[in-house]
Amino acid sequence: MGKSVPEIFGCMVFNETVMQSRLPKAVFKSLKRTMMLGKHLDLDVANAVANAMKEWAIDKGATHFTHYFQPMTGMTAEKHDSFISPTTDGKVIMEFSGNELVHGEPDASSFPSGGLRATFEARGYTIWDTTSYAFIKDGTLYIPTAFCSYSGEALDKKTPLLRSIEAVDKQAKRILKLFGNTSVKRVVSTVGPEQEYFLLDKEVHRKRPDLIYTGRTLFGARPPKGQELDDHYFGVLKPRVSAFMHEVDEELWKLGVYVKTKHNEVAPAQHELAPVFTTTNMATDNNQLTMELLKSVADKHGMACLLHEKPFAGVNGSGKHNNWSLATDSGTNLLEPGETPYENAQFLLFLVAVIKAVDEYQDMIRISAASAGNDHRLGANEAPPAIVSIFLGEELTEILEALESGAAYANRKKAEMEIGVNVLPHFPKDTTDRNRTSPFAFTGNKFEFRMLGSRFSIAGPNIVINTAVAEVLRQFADELENAADFTESLAALVKKTFSKHKRIVFNGNNYSDEWVAEAEKRGLSNLKTTVDAMPEFVNPKNVKLFTSHGVFTQSEVHSRYEVYLENYCREVHIEALTMVDIVKGSIIPACLKYQTELVTLASLKPDGIDKSLEDYLLENISKLCGCMLEKLRSLESAIIEAKDGKELLPLAQFYRNRVFSAMSELRLVVDELEMLVAKKYWPLPSYAEMLYSVN
Repeated sequence: MGKSVPEIFGCMVFNETVMQSRLPKAVFKSLKRTMMLGKHLDLDVANAVANAMKEWAIDKGATHFTHYFQPMTGMTAEKHDSFISPTTDGKVIMEFSGNELVHGEPDASSFPSGGLRATFEARGYTIWDTTSYAFIKDGTLYIPTAFCSYSGEALDKKTPLLRSIEAVDKQAKRILKLFGNTSVKRVVSTVGPEQEYFLLDKEVHRKRPDLIYTGRTLFGARPPKGQELDDHYFGVLKPRVSAFMHEVDEELWKLGVYVKTKHNEVAPAQHELAPVFTTTNMATDNNQLTMELLKSVADKHGMACLLHEKPFAGVNGSGKHNNWSLATDSGTNLLEPGETPYENAQFLLFLVAVIKAVDEYQDMIRISAASAGNDHRLGANEAPPAIVSIFLGEELTEILEALESGAAYANRKKAEMEIGVNVLPHFPKDTTDRNRTSPFAFTGNKFEFRMLGSRFSIAGPNIVINTAVAEVLRQFADELENAADFTESLAALVKKTFSKHKRIVFNGNNYSDEWVAEAEKRGLSNLKTTVDAMPEFVNPKNVKLFTSHGVFTQSEVHSRYEVYLENYCREVHIEALTMVDIVKGSIIPACLKYQTELVTLASLKPDGIDKSLEDYLLENISKLCGCMLEKLRSLESAIIEAKDGKELLPLAQFYRNRVFSAMSELRLVVDELEMLVAKKYWPLPSYAEMLYSVN
């Protein structure tokens, strides 16, 4: 690396240190007010910032700038413009104005809008997000922006995220004021998103059309060895993987991303990267950068990075654990229990606020992790089930139960951890264990939302969490601000909230059949697939939640409902077409070639020589080929039928019930054939070849 990590960290970021050194004092102060308090930014200030940003970027080798935004594709978008401006003598100068910094005009008609924009309505705007730092990548100055239509509707994920951050800030400060804390200027949600991914050799990857087109394997027989021995988990990094991870770390550090942890995950070829907490807006931008760099750096190292939620059947899928909390501008974590959480009334109020929010909006929590890809993952291996619940751990559960019943609580003292070896140091043992099966687990001073798929933008889930918690804090503040006796009312509020919403708390095994039955008894929803969950998005209760806090307008809610259903249908449709293409173009020819060889071999054997092996293979392959043809025709018929005019929800239901079902049946037959057809004829690299391709 040459330079130390502190020397390179953030070297390509126009952060506060750079701003302070390059901006006039008054300009820096004005920009800080905009960043921290949302004050209006004057054009004179924008011009000064733009000039300083341009000079800094040029010093770093940049020639272009781009407004970097997050449309409803779940990915990022960018249009690059150079700094050059022609002069009268036929030369150029490098210019960048405040207007160019503050807003741009990309084409808004070609991005998903869910009916907000017609094809002929092309104008859209990108608006500089001052709360997320600009940075330089590949010779271009990247300016994080929001994206809206000509008429002001949010066409992206950043705008509603920023609105949700403002909503939770407003309501949390009302609560803190009741506890006598009037010095807090801002409360922000914070996130540390853990990112899982797979690495394959690039040559193997390019031989799998299903991976190229859909991100997951549509066919593939189980390998002799998968993750059964748990020998890959936290194992020694292979040299190629280690070199890749080293470069990813270095590039992310340059861009100011607080990436900290890296290790092998459970499945062969699976790995994980995790950053330190930062504000939700910055964390969202940084995670989009992380996913981009994982792919581009992998390519440089002769590998392909897979971010699909379930690239391989039968082994762990990849998630993105969203570690969420609330913090003040002074750095106080509002979900930090302290040494005596049973005496920490402020913590307990924020804790029960989250419990109530997750219980009342469990459908929206589930929707925020819903996609066609994630449907393959939820409830399997390490992923939580589709039933939303909260893990609190024994200590916090006992505290709340004691408050509910009015019983005295005996403080749990941390015991020393001893394992019977004197030379090993003792350390305080946590008062409660962790639960890896829980969708929404309290883990010390934060909640870990584990349902997200690895491809997800974390914006969606955090919009939901922020807004739901803001709504509950609003209700709490309304009640407590009018209380005759604050202390008495606070105790009663914590008690009644936990009593009413404790059904969402479950500290046991979320994978068990007993929990499914128990959850049903408690009245918890079990929205098993995206198609089951999505109609709840437009439930009047949920529409009211978002509109009342100004996070979405009613039309923006409905647009996202349509976009998500369209994405589901399109994803399954592409997978179905890819399956048909592979079977017709590769699998059938391979089977016919092998059958021809078997017939030829049998015919060349003299009479009296045993031909039972050839006969056995021919008979079984022939039967399976006949079955494959039948299933192929069924899938093609379903694809054609899907084209009939249907409303979005019935169409999505059709894709789930008919198309996906036909795909599953076809896969079963093809995977059986893979076990019978000679390897030299089989056109696709096997699971074993892919999962163990990087050595």
